[in-house]
Amino acid sequence: MIPSALSLLLRSLLRPLLGLALILTALPAQDPAPPGAAQWEKEVAQIESRRKSAPVAPGGVVFAGSSSIRLWNLPESFPRLILSNCGIGGSLIEDCTAFVPRLILPLQPRLVVFYAGDNDSAADHSAARIAADFQAFAAAIHRPLPDCRILYLPIKPSPARQKLWPIQRQANALIAQYCASQPSTLQFLDVATPLLGPDQTLRPELYQKDGLHLSPVGYAIWNNLLRPHLEK
Repeated sequence: MIPSALSLLLRSLLRPLLGLALILTALPAQDPAPPGAAQWEKEVAQIESRRKSAPVAPGGVVFAGSSSIRLWNLPESFPRLILSNCGIGGSLIEDCTAFVPRLILPLQPRLVVFYAGDNDSAADHSAARIAADFQAFAAAIHRPLPDCRILYLPIKPSPARQKLWPIQRQANALIAQYCASQPSTLQFLDVATPLLGPDQTLRPELYQKDGLHLSPVGYAIWNNLLRPHLEK
Protein backbone atom coordinates (compact mmCIF):
# COMPACT_ATOMS: atom_id res chain seq x y z
CA MET A 1 0.00 0.00 0.00
CA ILE A 2 2.86 2.35 0.85
CA PRO A 3 4.61 1.96 -2.55
CA SER A 4 1.29 2.59 -4.28
CA ALA A 5 0.64 5.75 -2.27
CA LEU A 6 4.17 6.97 -2.98
CA SER A 7 3.67 6.37 -6.69
CA LEU A 8 0.45 8.40 -6.70
CA LEU A 9 2.16 11.24 -4.85
CA LEU A 10 5.05 11.36 -7.32
CA ARG A 11 2.67 11.39 -10.29
CA SER A 12 0.67 14.26 -8.77
CA LEU A 13 3.86 16.27 -8.27
CA LEU A 14 5.35 15.61 -11.68
CA ARG A 15 2.20 16.18 -13.75
CA PRO A 16 2.24 20.03 -13.41
CA LEU A 17 5.96 20.10 -14.19
CA LEU A 18 5.41 18.06 -17.34
CA GLY A 19 2.64 20.42 -18.43
CA LEU A 20 4.89 23.44 -17.87
CA ALA A 21 7.63 21.84 -19.94
CA LEU A 22 5.23 21.25 -22.81
CA ILE A 23 4.09 24.91 -22.72
CA LEU A 24 7.64 26.23 -22.72
CA THR A 25 8.69 24.08 -25.67
CA ALA A 26 5.67 25.32 -27.63
CA LEU A 27 6.54 29.00 -27.20
CA PRO A 28 8.12 30.63 -30.30
CA ALA A 29 11.79 31.47 -29.98
CA GLN A 30 12.71 35.14 -29.80
CA ASP A 31 14.57 36.61 -32.74
CA PRO A 32 18.30 36.51 -31.98
CA ALA A 33 20.28 39.72 -31.83
CA PRO A 34 22.38 40.41 -34.93
CA PRO A 35 25.84 38.80 -34.72
CA GLY A 36 27.65 42.12 -34.28
CA ALA A 37 25.39 43.52 -31.56
CA ALA A 38 27.25 41.84 -28.68
CA GLN A 39 30.38 43.91 -29.31
CA TRP A 40 28.54 47.04 -28.16
CA GLU A 41 27.48 45.60 -24.81
CA LYS A 42 30.11 47.53 -22.84
CA GLU A 43 29.13 50.84 -24.44
CA VAL A 44 25.43 50.15 -23.94
CA ALA A 45 26.04 49.31 -20.27
CA GLN A 46 27.85 52.63 -19.86
CA ILE A 47 24.90 54.52 -21.33
CA GLU A 48 22.55 52.71 -18.96
CA SER A 49 24.83 53.53 -16.03
CA ARG A 50 24.86 57.25 -16.92
CA ARG A 51 21.08 57.24 -17.02
CA LYS A 52 20.83 55.78 -13.55
CA SER A 53 22.92 58.62 -12.15
CA ALA A 54 20.98 61.24 -14.16
CA PRO A 55 17.45 59.94 -14.86
CA VAL A 56 15.62 61.31 -17.89
CA ALA A 57 11.93 62.19 -17.66
CA PRO A 58 9.51 60.52 -20.12
CA GLY A 59 8.30 62.47 -23.11
CA GLY A 60 11.69 63.86 -24.09
CA VAL A 61 13.99 63.64 -27.11
CA VAL A 62 16.43 60.80 -27.67
CA PHE A 63 19.32 60.85 -30.14
CA ALA A 64 20.17 57.38 -31.43
CA GLY A 65 22.47 55.93 -34.06
CA SER A 66 26.15 55.60 -34.84
CA SER A 67 29.24 57.71 -34.14
CA SER A 68 27.87 60.90 -35.72
CA ILE A 69 25.34 60.83 -32.88
CA ARG A 70 27.76 59.69 -30.18
CA LEU A 71 30.24 62.48 -31.00
CA TRP A 72 27.56 65.18 -31.12
CA ASN A 73 27.95 67.61 -28.21
CA LEU A 74 24.27 68.00 -27.52
CA PRO A 75 24.47 70.17 -24.36
CA GLU A 76 26.64 72.68 -26.24
CA SER A 77 24.61 72.52 -29.43
CA PHE A 78 21.18 72.78 -27.77
CA PRO A 79 21.77 74.26 -24.29
CA ARG A 80 18.11 75.06 -23.63
CA LEU A 81 16.96 71.48 -24.20
CA ILE A 82 17.33 68.29 -22.17
CA LEU A 83 18.34 65.60 -24.63
CA SER A 84 19.45 62.01 -24.22
CA ASN A 85 22.32 60.67 -26.35
CA CYS A 86 22.46 56.90 -26.86
CA GLY A 87 24.71 56.86 -29.92
CA ILE A 88 26.92 53.80 -30.40
CA GLY A 89 30.06 54.46 -32.43
CA GLY A 90 30.54 52.05 -35.33
CA SER A 91 27.08 50.53 -35.07
CA LEU A 92 24.82 49.42 -37.91
CA ILE A 93 21.09 50.10 -38.07
CA GLU A 94 20.35 46.53 -37.00
CA ASP A 95 22.57 46.98 -33.94
CA CYS A 96 20.59 50.08 -32.97
CA THR A 97 17.38 48.11 -33.40
CA ALA A 98 18.66 45.35 -31.13
CA PHE A 99 19.15 47.84 -28.31
CA VAL A 100 15.86 49.72 -28.73
CA PRO A 101 14.31 47.87 -25.74
CA ARG A 102 17.17 48.93 -23.46
CA LEU A 103 18.15 52.38 -24.71
CA ILE A 104 15.00 53.96 -26.13
CA LEU A 105 11.79 52.36 -24.89
CA PRO A 106 12.47 52.88 -21.16
CA LEU A 107 12.62 56.65 -21.78
CA GLN A 108 9.24 56.73 -23.54
CA PRO A 109 10.36 59.62 -25.78
CA ARG A 110 8.09 61.81 -27.85
CA LEU A 111 10.83 62.13 -30.51
CA VAL A 112 13.80 60.02 -31.63
CA VAL A 113 16.46 61.68 -33.79
CA PHE A 114 18.17 58.88 -35.69
CA TYR A 115 21.35 58.86 -37.76
CA ALA A 116 22.63 55.51 -39.02
CA GLY A 117 23.28 53.73 -42.31
CA ASP A 118 26.73 55.18 -42.91
CA ASN A 119 28.47 52.09 -41.53
CA ASP A 120 25.94 49.85 -43.24
CA SER A 121 27.03 51.15 -46.64
CA ALA A 122 30.68 50.59 -45.67
CA ALA A 123 29.73 47.00 -44.77
CA ASP A 124 28.52 46.50 -48.37
CA HIS A 125 24.84 46.58 -47.49
CA SER A 126 22.65 47.44 -50.46
CA ALA A 127 20.46 50.52 -50.52
CA ALA A 128 17.39 48.30 -50.29
CA ARG A 129 18.71 46.53 -47.20
CA ILE A 130 19.60 49.80 -45.49
CA ALA A 131 16.08 51.07 -46.12
CA ALA A 132 14.54 47.81 -44.90
CA ASP A 133 16.65 47.92 -41.74
CA PHE A 134 15.43 51.44 -41.07
CA GLN A 135 11.85 50.24 -41.39
CA ALA A 136 12.61 47.50 -38.85
CA PHE A 137 14.09 50.09 -36.49
CA ALA A 138 10.99 52.27 -36.78
CA ALA A 139 8.73 49.28 -36.20
CA ALA A 140 10.65 48.31 -33.06
CA ILE A 141 9.78 51.73 -31.62
CA HIS A 142 6.27 52.13 -32.97
CA ARG A 143 4.96 48.77 -31.79
CA PRO A 144 5.15 49.80 -28.12
CA LEU A 145 5.20 53.59 -28.70
CA PRO A 146 2.87 54.23 -31.67
CA ASP A 147 2.79 58.01 -31.21
CA CYS A 148 6.55 58.51 -30.97
CA ARG A 149 7.95 60.54 -33.87
CA ILE A 150 11.16 59.46 -35.56
CA LEU A 151 13.22 62.06 -37.37
CA TYR A 152 15.74 60.45 -39.70
CA LEU A 153 18.95 62.23 -40.63
CA PRO A 154 20.13 60.78 -43.95
CA ILE A 155 23.54 59.31 -44.63
CA LYS A 156 25.97 62.15 -45.15
CA PRO A 157 28.51 62.39 -48.00
CA SER A 158 32.11 62.28 -46.79
CA PRO A 159 35.64 62.30 -48.27
CA ALA A 160 36.46 58.96 -46.64
CA ARG A 161 33.46 57.22 -48.22
CA GLN A 162 33.05 59.24 -51.38
CA LYS A 163 32.89 56.08 -53.51
CA LEU A 164 29.87 54.92 -51.52
CA TRP A 165 27.88 58.09 -52.11
CA PRO A 166 25.78 56.64 -55.00
CA ILE A 167 24.57 53.77 -52.77
CA GLN A 168 24.11 56.10 -49.81
CA ARG A 169 22.08 58.48 -51.94
CA GLN A 170 19.86 55.61 -53.13
CA ALA A 171 19.30 54.48 -49.55
CA ASN A 172 18.43 58.03 -48.54
CA ALA A 173 15.88 58.26 -51.33
CA LEU A 174 14.22 54.99 -50.32
CA ILE A 175 14.04 56.03 -46.67
CA ALA A 176 12.68 59.46 -47.64
CA GLN A 177 9.95 57.76 -49.65
CA TYR A 178 9.06 55.52 -46.71
CA CYS A 179 8.95 58.44 -44.30
CA ALA A 180 6.66 60.33 -46.66
CA SER A 181 4.20 57.42 -46.48
CA GLN A 182 3.81 57.91 -42.70
CA PRO A 183 4.09 61.67 -42.16
CA SER A 184 2.44 61.63 -38.73
CA THR A 185 5.23 59.60 -37.12
CA LEU A 186 8.18 59.67 -39.55
CA GLN A 187 10.16 62.60 -40.90
CA PHE A 188 13.15 62.78 -43.24
CA LEU A 189 15.29 65.86 -42.62
CA ASP A 190 17.85 66.46 -45.37
CA VAL A 191 21.11 67.23 -43.57
CA ALA A 192 23.21 65.65 -46.32
CA THR A 193 22.79 68.01 -49.26
CA PRO A 194 23.69 71.13 -47.22
CA LEU A 195 27.14 69.62 -46.63
CA LEU A 196 27.90 69.90 -50.35
CA GLY A 197 29.19 72.99 -52.14
CA PRO A 198 27.33 74.81 -54.93
CA ASP A 199 28.89 72.47 -57.47
CA GLN A 200 27.91 69.41 -55.38
CA THR A 201 31.50 68.82 -54.27
CA LEU A 202 32.60 68.00 -50.74
CA ARG A 203 33.80 70.71 -48.38
CA PRO A 204 36.83 69.40 -46.43
CA GLU A 205 36.44 71.99 -43.66
CA LEU A 206 33.21 70.29 -42.58
CA TYR A 207 35.03 67.09 -41.59
CA GLN A 208 37.61 65.95 -39.09
CA LYS A 209 41.04 64.76 -40.23
CA ASP A 210 39.68 61.24 -40.77
CA GLY A 211 37.48 62.58 -43.57
CA LEU A 212 34.48 60.80 -42.09
CA HIS A 213 33.23 62.50 -38.95
CA LEU A 214 31.96 66.05 -38.87
CA SER A 215 34.03 68.94 -37.59
CA PRO A 216 32.50 71.64 -35.34
CA VAL A 217 31.72 73.60 -38.52
CA GLY A 218 29.88 70.60 -39.94
CA TYR A 219 27.91 70.08 -36.75
CA ALA A 220 27.00 73.78 -36.74
CA ILE A 221 25.19 73.22 -40.06
CA TRP A 222 23.31 70.27 -38.60
CA ASN A 223 22.46 72.22 -35.46
CA ASN A 224 20.84 75.02 -37.45
CA LEU A 225 18.85 72.58 -39.57
CA LEU A 226 17.65 70.49 -36.65
CA ARG A 227 16.99 73.10 -33.97
CA PRO A 228 13.52 74.19 -35.23
CA HIS A 229 12.35 70.58 -35.16
CA LEU A 230 13.49 70.02 -31.58
CA GLU A 231 11.82 73.12 -30.21
CA LYS A 232 8.36 72.35 -31.58
